[in-house]
Amino acid sequence: MKIVAGKRVLVTGGTRGIGRATALALARAGARVVVCYRSDKTAAEEVAAELRLIGPGHRVVRSDVTDEQRTARLIGVCRDTLVGLDVLVNNVGVDGAAPVDRLSACEWRRVIDTDLTAAYLVTRAALPLLSPGASVINIGASAALRGRPAAAHYTAAKSALIGLTRSLAKELGPRGIRVNLVAPGVIAADLPVEVCNRLRAMTALDRLGTPDDVAKAVLFLASDLSAYISGVTLHVDGGM
Repeated sequence: MKIVAGKRVLVTGGTRGIGRATALALARAGARVVVCYRSDKTAAEEVAAELRLIGPGHRVVRSDVTDEQRTARLIGVCRDTLVGLDVLVNNVGVDGAAPVDRLSACEWRRVIDTDLTAAYLVTRAALPLLSPGASVINIGASAALRGRPAAAHYTAAKSALIGLTRSLAKELGPRGIRVNLVAPGVIAADLPVEVCNRLRAMTALDRLGTPDDVAKAVLFLASDLSAYISGVTLHVDGGM
């Protein structure tokens, strides 16, 4: 069922992992999608080819959404391609690991700028294109509420993203714009078997998540099935 048929969507960081799965799921469900990426041209070309197989009207654009001017140009592409936006998925993000006594200011800024500031910059720039009934979906992390050793900058950014989501939900609600956050747990990746087994045992469902698991949650929040849901943090972590 094409539950987002006709919706106009921007997905940041949409060429790998959760972003890629989300962009493709939205396109298959009937949306027209603009995807942005920062540097991996090979991954971008692969996603562009998959989107062409799904149907016409999609675009893959290179942009650095931690930069205000480049973000403005990205939104200009959305305006030219889609005219307006019904769904914004702030997915772009990076991980980081460093004990706080070895956490440099440069590394702090890299993670905060990508995982938090980018969502602010893109949402602010996209506001003129967001129509009543639009849905903004931020991609956070369930680790934000648990904390993680040697990741103060990462968990700080993801925790702040929850506050940003709650505030924007109340600020933009009178305009008919919903703002929610999806908080993935551990997503299956190239981890040592013993680490995967330990993390899997922490989940109620006895398995790690996949990008498609997260994409399905985004698809729900992008659709009119969630028309009265705003300001929530939806944990997609298998009951961890």
